[in-house]
Amino acid sequence: MHLQRTIKKEIICSSVGLHTGRKVNMKIKPAPADAGIVFVRKDIPDALPIPANYHTVSDTTLATTIGLNGATVSTVEHILSAFSGMGVDNAIIELDSFEIPIMDGSALPFVNMLKEVGTHLQGKTKKLLVIKKPVCVKDGGCSADLLPAAEFKITYEIDFKHVAIGRQSYSLDFSDEKYEKEICSARTFGFLKEVEYLQAKGLGLGGSLDNVIILDDEKIINKDGLRMPDEFVKHKILDAIGDLFLLGMPIIGHFVAYKSGHRLNNILLKELMRKQDCWEIITCDDQEEEKHKLTSLNIPSFRILDAVQI
Repeated sequence: MHLQRTIKKEIICSSVGLHTGRKVNMKIKPAPADAGIVFVRKDIPDALPIPANYHTVSDTTLATTIGLNGATVSTVEHILSAFSGMGVDNAIIELDSFEIPIMDGSALPFVNMLKEVGTHLQGKTKKLLVIKKPVCVKDGGCSADLLPAAEFKITYEIDFKHVAIGRQSYSLDFSDEKYEKEICSARTFGFLKEVEYLQAKGLGLGGSLDNVIILDDEKIINKDGLRMPDEFVKHKILDAIGDLFLLGMPIIGHFVAYKSGHRLNNILLKELMRKQDCWEIITCDDQEEEKHKLTSLNIPSFRILDAVQI
């Protein structure tokens, strides 16, 4: 049985926002089964909760932003990636700003918070979206595909005309243990010229060598260098896992991307849902028909996180 889960108790954290440079206060609260991931702007009186859904994506410039009735929350991909990677289906995120705290630029701090409080199994089974036929989108020289597979897999390739990045590819047969070990600590990256341009426009004010891998024309300028040789492509996988979680349920299929980003990832989800003959939603329950379908699939089995001191 693959049951839905939420966190055992409330998480409180603070860190700077990537764009404002100001401290953002955030609470992550347990939520009931079938609630999904919901964001609440506590700094806006009477603001409606914003569900994490591909329909609510309002901007994909530099990060994924969701919004409803004028209230927005930006840079949701890292925390959604942590939820997806560690198997958390339901949570309420309250914050007093328009952006999620950037933390160290990866999903590792969020993963550590989830491990610290633990997860709680709920009384309803997960729903899964199984890819039955290929769905492909392209934008210039970039592409993003979802292909039939018996498990959730990601194959990602990037190609930057920079000596420190170049062409990198990585393939992941998803599990929560592999996500934690190989993906969640990969940090976001940017180019010094872009950072300077954004900060001149009053954006990216919270970006620093503490939370962004920054490259000048020739090299990485962070004193400690990379956490892993392929950190760039692994961060793109981290982002993609967060973007795909906006579907509202785990995917069983093979996500294949070439130079994709937040915009194309969102276009792919919209194209996927438009082509209803290309997918099927199944429930991990004991009904004979469902059990027959599940036998041919390798469904991620998440660890139950006991509260531990990190």
